[in-house]
Amino acid sequence: MTNFLGSHLNRLDAKGRVSVPAPFRAALKSQDSNPEGSVSMILRPSHNHACIEAWPKPFFDRLAQSLDRYELFSREYDDLAATIYGEAYPIDSDKEGRIILNEMLLSHAGLTDTCVFMGTGPIFQIWEPAAAKRRSAEARQNANARGLTLQGSAPR
Repeated sequence: MTNFLGSHLNRLDAKGRVSVPAPFRAALKSQDSNPEGSVSMILRPSHNHACIEAWPKPFFDRLAQSLDRYELFSREYDDLAATIYGEAYPIDSDKEGRIILNEMLLSHAGLTDTCVFMGTGPIFQIWEPAAAKRRSAEARQNANARGLTLQGSAPR
């Protein structure tokens, strides 16, 4: 699976359109063949932050499959399904790589005229620029305070 790396600042137009950064479009294209040159993804508000999550369709499908462990009519299934599916918006870019962010997503993330696309590995997030900067600093501080490392990443 391709990883989304880096942060990219892009401008929103008056219609709520924004260009997906070229490296992110390339990563999306590698996961979903679309003959018209557009890229597909699932957008949804983050559970944890005031940002928008962008999921490649294959990865979103894997997330959705995890609901299978719950009984179809259970409260757990109902709550998770409403959250995952009820707030998910499948979207295709135009040929120039632009997507339209709906009003609910714009409002959730506090987006007005610019946004930051932040790679987080298998998905990416779309942030208001000042909030993205705060989140990056917070994540770094939290990781350092907890002594978080990845196995095998320490220099020898």
